[in-house]
Amino acid sequence: MNYKPILFVFLLFILFPGCIMKEKADLILVNGIVYTVDDAFSVAEAFAIRDGLFLATGTTEEITGKYTADLVIDAGGKAVYPGFIDGHCHFYGYALGRNQSVDLRGTASFEDVLQVLRNYHETHPYVWILGRRWDQNDWEVKEFPDNVLLDKLFPENPVVLTRVDGHAVLANSEALRRAGITAETKVYGGEVLLKDGKPTGILIDKAAGLVKAVMPEPEALLKADALTEAQHACFAVGLTSVADAGLDYETVMLIDSLQTAGKLRMRVNAMLSPTDQNLSEIVDKGPFQKERLTVNSIKLYADGALGSRGAWLLEPYSDDPGNKGLLMSSRVYFRGFLERAYEKNFQVNTHCIGDAANRLMLNMYGDVLKEPNDRRWRIEHAQVIHPDDFALFGKYSIIPSIQSTHCTSDMYWAEDRLGPGRISGAFAYKQLLEENGWLVNGTDFPVEEINPLYTFHAAIARQDRNGFPEGGFQMENAISREEALRSMTIWAAKGSFEEDIKGSIEPGKFADFVILDRDIMNIPQEEIPGVSVLKTYLDGELVFE
Repeated sequence: MNYKPILFVFLLFILFPGCIMKEKADLILVNGIVYTVDDAFSVAEAFAIRDGLFLATGTTEEITGKYTADLVIDAGGKAVYPGFIDGHCHFYGYALGRNQSVDLRGTASFEDVLQVLRNYHETHPYVWILGRRWDQNDWEVKEFPDNVLLDKLFPENPVVLTRVDGHAVLANSEALRRAGITAETKVYGGEVLLKDGKPTGILIDKAAGLVKAVMPEPEALLKADALTEAQHACFAVGLTSVADAGLDYETVMLIDSLQTAGKLRMRVNAMLSPTDQNLSEIVDKGPFQKERLTVNSIKLYADGALGSRGAWLLEPYSDDPGNKGLLMSSRVYFRGFLERAYEKNFQVNTHCIGDAANRLMLNMYGDVLKEPNDRRWRIEHAQVIHPDDFALFGKYSIIPSIQSTHCTSDMYWAEDRLGPGRISGAFAYKQLLEENGWLVNGTDFPVEEINPLYTFHAAIARQDRNGFPEGGFQMENAISREEALRSMTIWAAKGSFEEDIKGSIEPGKFADFVILDRDIMNIPQEEIPGVSVLKTYLDGELVFE
């Protein structure tokens, strides 16, 4: 055998290592602080990407020594993370709201709301006047408003103003008339608030659905434009994937068509609303997954929200004796959906705020699941838990899906609703995490702000962006920075059965990543809300800079 060629190649490699053929990649990133969020939470310096997937991670020397690419990004020592995942939001609702309604967040009084509406209607003379995100808890007078002044200002235009939590609306008399709502109107799982025997315009939970049902449906082109505009807002804050909590069949198909046409690049996990069409057209045919669209879950509502006193409690509200909130549907209704979902291998994700709602659904889940499992049925929000019920999450492998900024938004008034005893079981994220060793985090936007870095900050500091309260709110339930980052990357992916394709910077996964101007894992926590996204990449392609 002639060993000379082999010896020649060996000597060539030793003397001139750069001449050996390198493997071709599409993109290489070097000189970064790369949080891979793999099982070991390892930190790399560099990675290579090919065909929209991560190819390898390592040191800058390792990656440049093995791969070559036409596009090389020098991160310059900046921190790099997997693309952020919002584990629970309302992407479609956020998209439409940006285009069709006036944002009332930050108003200091109902008089402020009226002035904003006046100004808005002058430049947007629509027949229907829609507003969103008002919160009476931010006002000096913290009681629900009525529609008397609204009727004087807009006697002929129907007006519907949705509260920040989405579980209550204020409607003027014209909107009530068009919906056929009177003092005698009754609806299971909802309430029409009255004053002196007349509707005040405040509609709680399913009663709000009566007026929403007669609101005009946006045109398909407007919906498409709204979704594509909303994805750019997501990319700008580092979000590359969202779980949209409650969509109808037409919206899922619209998202699918836009993704197929290349107009919508955002990855979407679509939780299905429990409609007959969703059940017949999707659920009965089984879960499905495409490159950017996953449909494998049903979204249910057990109760309403704490801020509008629709959350279902075991004992009455401390600031509203006699009121325990609302159970949205009957136990028979819930049981039917749970059994159907179990049979069809669909995940169930149920909105539960109050301790009564959480207890009911945890036990109903347990009746169907029976033992530890990998079905990953979720409780969305898991906001107020009775001390006796935390163990049910671990017993039946039920996953808490939390939104850390709910804690820092509600902490100012939550004890008024719950009293000093129950408040200790509210927003108990660390205690929930310990049941299964992981949980899902999200923003619930547009209920909260869209920025996932606010989620990260609230999870670890349990303070608002102004540093209140000093020392943090119920800090025994803060989670660590590593846990917070996992909750909005790999655990959020796992919460939708997608951990094998996204959520970490590992070979074979979608090449979604974010470069920040500062390292949230090391800077003082008070600086985190001010951190900016420098670049966002999806499939290894730049989508925001």
